[in-house]
Amino acid sequence: MQQPRARKEHKYDFGFRLSDYNVVHDTIRQGDTFGGILERQNIDTLRVYDVVNKIKDTFDVRTVRKGKPYTLLRALDRTKRLQAFIYQPDQRTYYVVRLTDSVYVSKKIRPVKIRRRTIAGKLEGSLAEALSREKVDPELASRISKIYQWTIDFFKLQRGAKFGVTFTERFINDTVYDGVDSLQAAFFEYKGKNIYAFPFATENSGKLEYYDEEGKPLRNFFLKAPLKFSRISSRFSPRRFHPVQMMWKAHKGTDYAAPHGTPIMTTASGVVEQTGYTAGNGNFVKVKHNGTYSTQYLHMSKILVRRGQRVKQGDIIGKVGSTGLATGPHVCYRFWKNGVQVDALRLKLPNAEPMSSSVKPRFMEIMTPLKRELDSIAGIKFK
Repeated sequence: MQQPRARKEHKYDFGFRLSDYNVVHDTIRQGDTFGGILERQNIDTLRVYDVVNKIKDTFDVRTVRKGKPYTLLRALDRTKRLQAFIYQPDQRTYYVVRLTDSVYVSKKIRPVKIRRRTIAGKLEGSLAEALSREKVDPELASRISKIYQWTIDFFKLQRGAKFGVTFTERFINDTVYDGVDSLQAAFFEYKGKNIYAFPFATENSGKLEYYDEEGKPLRNFFLKAPLKFSRISSRFSPRRFHPVQMMWKAHKGTDYAAPHGTPIMTTASGVVEQTGYTAGNGNFVKVKHNGTYSTQYLHMSKILVRRGQRVKQGDIIGKVGSTGLATGPHVCYRFWKNGVQVDALRLKLPNAEPMSSSVKPRFMEIMTPLKRELDSIAGIKFK
């Protein structure tokens, strides 16, 4: 008895049934142009010029970039005549240039599904490594560090510190991972306490900020450190043995060791009060933040601001170096309060504007189930 013929499965993509074409997948290479690719498909120069002119209002062919994928759909007969050119500037977007009797172009956006996930874990190395073990886009680590940069000194996070994160991820066509969409809640164990973060936009500003479980803002007036990633190599001390001068003297700053050229950030907004060079400080910048606080950054390899320039918190003002009295690349971070140099690590710094009582009930309503979910996942993970 003759067996029924198996039904042929057809693959579809870009709105085409691919089995109807001779399909070529390729990538834009150094020196490639849209016109050059078409000419290699036996399309003459005059025809290429006509195509480019007809599609220019929707697709600027000068924007094709090295490393981006493209697909050629050609006829199945022996002529292999080009029917369509498809260019993908990113995972979600693609342009279809049809090259049949009439030429036209369309821009398409692939549908995206948002999925929500809550994870918990322990830090055995960096945050990026911990997230990678959970198969999370490491870009989330950068987002988290920015949210907590006013509250947690990541240089002091203990190995084994617990954390939990609720976030959403994008999936193209329900299958292709497209990264993290939003951070909805988080906590980090820091100095024996869980530090929570929940996004909330107040009615007055409309700007999304992050608050703890009591509605207190995480954003402080000052960043915890002038470098994103480094280590503390020397602390503020009334008496320290200077490694270059070979003598005991006060060290009125905090040293952060980092590779030569690492960007140095101003820890708060203000006006550049001084820039220059001295034999001891090397290249330095001093920023006045208000009538109470000023900060100074020493031993730079390069100064990137000028005196009188207004800077915002997190702006890059110089690069790490070893100019002046320094044995290796680092930045000495000095802090003034009311004209007196103080230890920035011991100072209780001012917070951002508190949440108004009128919006706090709405925040608590949103926050409570998110916190409950985080605590539940953490309880299961760490029991």
